[in-house]
Amino acid sequence: MLSQLHAARATNSYERQLAKLANIDLLIIDDFGLKPLKGIQDEDFHDVISERYERRSTIITSNLDIPEWPEAFPNRILGAASVDRLRHGAYKVVLDGESYRATPSGPQQQKYNDLKTEKTNAKKEVNLPF
Repeated sequence: MLSQLHAARATNSYERQLAKLANIDLLIIDDFGLKPLKGIQDEDFHDVISERYERRSTIITSNLDIPEWPEAFPNRILGAASVDRLRHGAYKVVLDGESYRATPSGPQQQKYNDLKTEKTNAKKEVNLPF
């Protein structure tokens, strides 16, 4: 999404691309904050969120807790404003449990087993709204 907006700047089609993203019924942003935003990406992200605010639905998945989200933005003020819009009227669903990815083999298996036994029952928590 952010790459498309960046490319659209070069071809003077930014507004059209932004409008397209703003009008998608459901925008899903996966793994938010996995890598910090760079350069103008924080502005582009904020533009998308601002245009969608209270108009369209957005789902964001992240391994970060929501208070950590502004740290993904080089401009902390812009990050706080974006997160504030995302939180307003939002629902928070917290999933905590074992990974569904393949279990390790060999020497890593023992570490995996040790971590697995440390966990008690996997917990699933839903906080509505936050």
